[in-house]
Amino acid sequence: MKFVIKKEDLYNGINIVEKAASNKALQPVLANIYIETIDKGTIKLIATDLDLTVIALVDAQVEEEGKITLPSSTLKEIVSKLGNKLITFEMAPDTNTVNITCQNSKFDIIGISANEFPPEVYNVETADADCLEIEIKPLTKAVEQAGFAAASYETSNLLSGIVCDIQNEVLEIASTDGNRLARVREKIKNPEGKSQQLIIPSKALNEFIRISSYIEEDSVKIYTEKTKIIFKSEKTTTISRLLEGQFPKYNQLIPSESPKTAQVNVSQLISAIERVAIMVNDKTSIVKLEFTNNLLKLTADTPDSGKSEEELAINYNYEDLAIAFNYKFLLDALKKIDGDDVCIGLNTSLSATVLRPNSDEDFVCLIMPVQIR
Repeated sequence: MKFVIKKEDLYNGINIVEKAASNKALQPVLANIYIETIDKGTIKLIATDLDLTVIALVDAQVEEEGKITLPSSTLKEIVSKLGNKLITFEMAPDTNTVNITCQNSKFDIIGISANEFPPEVYNVETADADCLEIEIKPLTKAVEQAGFAAASYETSNLLSGIVCDIQNEVLEIASTDGNRLARVREKIKNPEGKSQQLIIPSKALNEFIRISSYIEEDSVKIYTEKTKIIFKSEKTTTISRLLEGQFPKYNQLIPSESPKTAQVNVSQLISAIERVAIMVNDKTSIVKLEFTNNLLKLTADTPDSGKSEEELAINYNYEDLAIAFNYKFLLDALKKIDGDDVCIGLNTSLSATVLRPNSDEDFVCLIMPVQIR
């Protein structure tokens, strides 16, 4: 194998695939990036942890065909440190050693045979799979806005997934970890009127969002099989397993109206929470909110360290209410609101609180409070 490639092209290709590589796997080859020459002008890079696979096609001048796998982290570090010139890759005959040269720099990397890389993870036929073409911008916006509430643990638990529901020309994205819930609806083009509901691991969708910045097209093709989903553009492919099971009926949990509502400036509230949270107890992360007539008082109290409080002018004309939250959950939701003001829907000190933008945007977040002692 021998090819010559621009540093920028190779570095971008590595960036696209490298986070799918696994350093914890029992198979050492899964910590490597698979490199294969495709034709005289293209190489293919692949990384996988068996749940998520990412493929990138990269322009290169191929002189000899071949394939190899090289350690992901080492390869990325070498390429990042090389000058912005052409890089030559050449594999020594009958070995797994690749010589990398760029101007006066030379590296010999020992890889693992490409034959040890599991082909079943990326040899996926799309001919018989259901296909939907969707615009990248509304998809990425919806996932970024409503995907944050998914559970963070790395398991097959449904709550670690993000629901992607397509009905006619509406894309609905939702996630929940049991303590909070986020949902957003975006208009999309769906001329064939296809409908589908999928539960996609949050890691896979977040990786696709990251990779989307490298995609030049305005839309991406989404193929689905029984257990897999494939996001395909001209030069990138993201393949993930799907989560199977019945996701909670989250729309039934979202109240259409709340007995009490407060209108608050988003940026002022974020700043106030961040200041008050300096004095929170690190174990509980609790900030107390006291709503009175057109005033919001925020407090945090740690017995060993001290106390903080701040008052904020708001629009609130109901009976006094004291309620407490994990402040991180509040900040996560507020930072996703695209607008100047947030409408906070309240009921009791132990009822789920609803956050909505005070605009036409169809975004909503529910947060469960914590009991005030």
